[in-house]
Amino acid sequence: MITSPMITTGPASTVNPVIAVNPMDGASVLATFGALGVLVVIFAESGLLVFGFFLPGDTLLFPAGVLCAGTAEQAPRLVLWQVLLCAAVGAVAGGQVGFLLGRHGGRALLARTDRRRIRETAARSEKLLARYGYGKALVIGRFIPMVRTVLHPAAGALGVPTRTFTIWQIVGGLLWSQSLVLAGYALGASVPDIDDYLLALVAAVVAVSLLPLLPVLTESRRARRDR
Repeated sequence: MITSPMITTGPASTVNPVIAVNPMDGASVLATFGALGVLVVIFAESGLLVFGFFLPGDTLLFPAGVLCAGTAEQAPRLVLWQVLLCAAVGAVAGGQVGFLLGRHGGRALLARTDRRRIRETAARSEKLLARYGYGKALVIGRFIPMVRTVLHPAAGALGVPTRTFTIWQIVGGLLWSQSLVLAGYALGASVPDIDDYLLALVAAVVAVSLLPLLPVLTESRRARRDR
């Protein structure tokens, strides 16, 4: 049975935690739904283009790993194997659904969207596939915020072979989801009061994850300057 952290709001509170949850706030999702929240959010962020674009990924998995680590003063607030399993299922299933959506009408969906950031990220995803090749791009793209949401529908729209996509998106999904949860768990188990530094650590994780985009952004700026 998958458990979620208990929330106490006091005897006089009438707040419904399910209604009050903020899906774009990783801490809110974890506090309300626990490991099941990880599964749903990672699934949506890995392939549901419009709905998953702004959902937390790195900022959900890393803190979830921290919450799985207990200390001498406090028991673990989440169960490690449950978080790992939910993260893996959400990442792999979401990536495959995103690919199928892209294969069946993905270009039309991208063309119709009125969100400039989605269109720009789709262009970067295509450049990532062209620059690194299918396998490497699908693995690297998992670690880049926003790109991982658009990359799978873009791969489907571009006609990436299903077998090639499936193999490499599973590899990338497992590497990304499991490594971030285990990194958070390792830090939570070894650093006292890690919760005090969680925001800074999450910011560092996001900054590092953007590094693979630097060559693509540099090429784009160079191309615009040449034109």
